[in-house]
Amino acid sequence: MGILNTLLRSVTWWNGQTLNTQFYTWRRGTKVGEDAQGNIYYRSKDDKRRWVIFNGEAEASRVSPDWHGWLHHTFKEPPTDTPLPRKTWEKPHQENLTGTALAYAPAGSIRRAQPKARSDYEAWRPE
Repeated sequence: MGILNTLLRSVTWWNGQTLNTQFYTWRRGTKVGEDAQGNIYYRSKDDKRRWVIFNGEAEASRVSPDWHGWLHHTFKEPPTDTPLPRKTWEKPHQENLTGTALAYAPAGSIRRAQPKARSDYEAWRPE
């Protein structure tokens, strides 16, 4: 199984880091922190480059807003050093679930087991 994982990492980027990224991170990266999902954040010694190594599938929406701001140089300090102030009404970060079974489906959606009948819509029927 180890050889298969090494081969997959050499040719795919969506299963975590590639071998080249791992080598670059080992040579030039400084670990800055880790988020609740296990994603690890790095920066170069001169802080010109910042990147994330995903824990699992590489999906950009898995990066929380505070880490996103740090990755794009909006914030100088990482959230581990200077956390963003939170409002009482804020919900915890959640990745984009579009295209999955957990995606949002409104009450009238046909994707629901028992969609609610709608009185505000009448389907078009040809005459």
